Amino acid sequence: MRDFTKSGRSTVHAMNGMVATSHPLATSAANETLRNGGNALDAAICASAVLCVVEPQSTGIGGDCFILMANNGSDKVIGYNGSGRSPAAATLDYFRGLGLDEFQSDSIHAITMPGAIDAWLNTHKDHGRMDMADILAPAIDFAHKGYPIHCRVGSDWARHLDRLQKDADTAAIFLPGGKPPREGDVHTQPRLGDTLQSIVRHGREGFYEGPVGEAMIATLQAKGGVHSLADLNAVRGQYVKPITTTYRGYTVHQIPPNNQGLTALIMLNILEGFDLARYEPLSVERTHLEIEAGRLAFKARNETMADLEHMTISVETMLSKDWAADLRAQISLDHAMTDLPDLGLTTSDTIYISVVDQDRNAVSFINSIFTAFGSGIMCPHTGVMFQNRGKSFQFDPAHPNCIAPNKRPMHTIMPGMLSRDGNVIMPYGVMGGDYQPYGHTRLLTNIIDYAMDPQSALDMPRVFGMGNVVEIERSLPDETVQGLIQRGHTIDYVDQASPHGGGQAILIDHERGILSGGSDPRKDGCALGF
Repeated sequence: MRDFTKSGRSTVHAMNGMVATSHPLATSAANETLRNGGNALDAAICASAVLCVVEPQSTGIGGDCFILMANNGSDKVIGYNGSGRSPAAATLDYFRGLGLDEFQSDSIHAITMPGAIDAWLNTHKDHGRMDMADILAPAIDFAHKGYPIHCRVGSDWARHLDRLQKDADTAAIFLPGGKPPREGDVHTQPRLGDTLQSIVRHGREGFYEGPVGEAMIATLQAKGGVHSLADLNAVRGQYVKPITTTYRGYTVHQIPPNNQGLTALIMLNILEGFDLARYEPLSVERTHLEIEAGRLAFKARNETMADLEHMTISVETMLSKDWAADLRAQISLDHAMTDLPDLGLTTSDTIYISVVDQDRNAVSFINSIFTAFGSGIMCPHTGVMFQNRGKSFQFDPAHPNCIAPNKRPMHTIMPGMLSRDGNVIMPYGVMGGDYQPYGHTRLLTNIIDYAMDPQSALDMPRVFGMGNVVEIERSLPDETVQGLIQRGHTIDYVDQASPHGGGQAILIDHERGILSGGSDPRKDGCALGF
């Protein structure tokens, strides 16, 4: 039970439908979509579109999207990979000829094709109910008429002033009067609103072809990109079979690679061999085990993970309980591992959406432009900010994630779904770039091992084993911090303006007919139901 003398929020309960997002305007618009007869997917697309306008540092229609869906409460989870590919001319030899050995986050060459709109339209065609004009209407309205800047959005915006100043077209939109808007200021993006209207009127052709597509490619080519209109026209997402593992009787569903969801499943497989519940939730023992499991899982991710067709070790092998047992044997409860390479992990941010409707259709939805404001490069004619997901590509020709033509990069954004006994019971997600497998694992173990409600599970202090340094939030108890140091961990405190991730979750109680949702206090958002 909550301590009502301390700041915090309660889990939200409802019966007919629920939405949880990182921004109240998105939650409200999506909740209205449900109340007006839309289903969970309609509401999720509505929320994502609104977030592409009102939370532009985290997402945009120039990015990618992954979706997990379960219909009518069933555990038959459907996956959709809406991630774009590198240009056909993106060869390793070409970039090496430019003197490159990696892509910087603001490089024109880090921009991959935007897959999100294709994902929205394809899944809506197959599973949506409401007309797309009604779904996108709130986002279009905010883009044209304006939206107030919320606290976390404004804080992020101001922290990335230098990034926004690098591109004149970007600065013209996101630095009105030469400075970031403050909390409470009203901001507009009329060109983005026009592009969303083009999608309503013309569907896929209104984005990937015609004036919008031509303008985007002209912008990229003018800045030295090798992108072509043929690359943009060729964008196609695909339905995928989710990968799963079991954890203490529950089934956890993730998108397969090129998505990093596999990393969280490996962490859970490792931790399943420890009786976490014997330790207090904020104890040094539980925290240390989580850090070590994550370090091992990320080592495997860094060495192997890529677009599925390029991986050299099978997903089945990496998901096996025997493989996890071999990894688990490397963990000591008394001291940190010292023989792992530095993992080079970083944080970034995105948006994540949970929706459940009256028919118990559940949607777990994530949409991203990767780092803050993506590449920082905007198409001035369309208002589209381009993602920089290609930054994840490697330049080692022996690595499965090496840059190559028409290739999807390894992706950090990962929606999650939980099921048990034939029923879906929770769409969930935790954001934060490389942090996300840690966030998923902490959320699930909080709920499964410690019987927390969704809001309490999201509120709990977080840790991130980034490699040789563990970043922690300041709310972690001092005795736990000292215990980690005694075990050999090097500790650093996360910037208070940029905590680990954000997250949402909606727990479905089929027996009582209740939805229980939470939204991360590290963001501006909320859960709302009816």
